[in-house]
Amino acid sequence: MSVETTQAPADPATEPAATQIRSPLREGLAAVLASPLAVAGLIGVVLVVGAALLAPWIAPQDPYDLRQLNFLDGKLPPMTRGSDGHLFVLGSDDQGRDILAAIMYGLRTSLAVGVTSAFIAFVLGSVIGLTSSYAGGWVDALVMRIVELQLSLPAMLIALVLVAVLGQGTDKIIIALVAVQWAYYARTIRAQALVEKTREYIEATRVLRYSTARIVLRHLLPNCLPPLIVLVTMQVAAAIALEATLSFLGIGLPLTEPSLGLLISNGYADMLSGRYWLSFYPGLALLLTILSINLVGDRLREVFNPRGEGR
Repeated sequence: MSVETTQAPADPATEPAATQIRSPLREGLAAVLASPLAVAGLIGVVLVVGAALLAPWIAPQDPYDLRQLNFLDGKLPPMTRGSDGHLFVLGSDDQGRDILAAIMYGLRTSLAVGVTSAFIAFVLGSVIGLTSSYAGGWVDALVMRIVELQLSLPAMLIALVLVAVLGQGTDKIIIALVAVQWAYYARTIRAQALVEKTREYIEATRVLRYSTARIVLRHLLPNCLPPLIVLVTMQVAAAIALEATLSFLGIGLPLTEPSLGLLISNGYADMLSGRYWLSFYPGLALLLTILSINLVGDRLREVFNPRGEGR
């Protein structure tokens, strides 16, 4: 006589924590791909990142290798062949550099600065915000007053002062951008952590006498990630735009490490004489980069909205 056994449905509360964390992210990714604008933004991001990473192999020339430059080919309009037969698809600048190649190499610098500064600010702000929310009391009050003071000052003003003090250079720009952005992460993760720390699973970890580090890193932080993912995306675009502004003003990156902002600045004076391509195409590349990232970020903000709007 055989006895049928039925397997009881799995209790969601007993599922591994990793499964509970990954599922919302998978659902969020599917929701992002359901938006045509977000898909267009993702395609733009892939193209931009691909052009930056593959620049040494797909760029028509190395615009910073003096052996490949010919000053006789300076300021040629788009779709013009140079003295050696090289086709300048987007024209050349005053030093004979291919504008298309300069844009690809400029994207490498702009993306490196934007992503690096956003990641460092994310780590720093998350540590400060989590510590503030979990400690509470006077620690939380002091940290939040510092954050409010930081956010009350214009980001451009803070960046200008820091760059003026620290000087030019990639590392100096990254420090300035981190100083501008960390408070956004601290405020966001603190607000999310204050909600999460009152939930039952956090109370359960305290009853089980887990260490503070384990509670914060393995249970509290993963459940605070969705809004931080949105913020990181938006802040990468903001960092790229701020770095381009500083470089355009001549106080950002040095000439040896040109970004898109510096390329725009170099050709700005010649636009009045009709050589529009010197600044127009780098500016267009910068615009498309920021627009693509923001399209993805806007959709992520709708998907991970705590009220569920935009799903």
